[in-house]
Amino acid sequence: MASSGGTKAVVAALAANMGIAVTKFIAYALTGSSSMLAEGVHSVADSGNQALLLIGGRRAKRQASATHQFGYGRARYLYAFIVSIVLFTLGGCFALYEAWHKFSEPHPIEGRWWWVPLAVLVAAIVMESFSFRTAIVETNHVRGTKSYARFVKESRAPELPVILLEDLGALVGLVLALFGVSMTLITGDGRWDAIGSAAIGVLLVVIAIFLAKEMSLMLLGESADPEHQRAIEGAIPGDGIVSVIHLRTLHLGPDEVLVAAKVEVEKVDDAAHVSRAIDAAEIRIRRAIPLRAQIYLEPDLRRAVSKAATEQPEQPE
Repeated sequence: MASSGGTKAVVAALAANMGIAVTKFIAYALTGSSSMLAEGVHSVADSGNQALLLIGGRRAKRQASATHQFGYGRARYLYAFIVSIVLFTLGGCFALYEAWHKFSEPHPIEGRWWWVPLAVLVAAIVMESFSFRTAIVETNHVRGTKSYARFVKESRAPELPVILLEDLGALVGLVLALFGVSMTLITGDGRWDAIGSAAIGVLLVVIAIFLAKEMSLMLLGESADPEHQRAIEGAIPGDGIVSVIHLRTLHLGPDEVLVAAKVEVEKVDDAAHVSRAIDAAEIRIRRAIPLRAQIYLEPDLRRAVSKAATEQPEQPE
């Protein structure tokens, strides 16, 4: 569900941004507005980012090989990390450069096409709102009781958090651009247009840095989220397994987790009994979590430490 919902949100955002980018560049060509150019480049960057997310999702589906024996699931994290770099450089840094250039040589928005940027920005806000709504609806299917902020930070699937932040950033950026263009038209001072572009740049840089941090953590390898971790630990005991001695989990991709545990088994000499206990635990784990699981359980006996060995001898007075 997370993968299909993420893909739907990515496709909706891609369609919206391609249409918005064209209209913004037309508005820039007619008026020379710095905010419109920054927003046009922003939409191109977002479109490229969504294409990267789709490519990452496709490459992640490749079958495991002798070289990559746990598969290619982390490709989705890699491409999401590239998204943050593109957003930082092509989106944020270009907007800041354009703001500096326009502030150095300000000029007002004049001519008979002065109304075009306003119309384009309002239309873009409407289209971007539909894309953002799709991302919110798909997120609500998987976030459970988590807040949006917690979902973005804790999600092990990159697509929905990336699209949520990009769409939110796009809407805020459009409002900032609308402010800059409106103030330029009202005052005749092109520096307001530059301020709008600078605000867009700062916004995109902040979002990009946050995304880069979160995606880098996923690339390094994150454990299953606490809810799934508890479900796995609770599913292991039973049918010959007494308890969990220790448990380690690692996401091999958004929808796949590696489970490695040392488990305490009953004191029996029958290897077949231990084998059946391990097999039963693996079945319970797969039923307990909505993820594909690669499971490695090591049977052991919990070594009891006698009370006499742990007691400290009394010190003579």
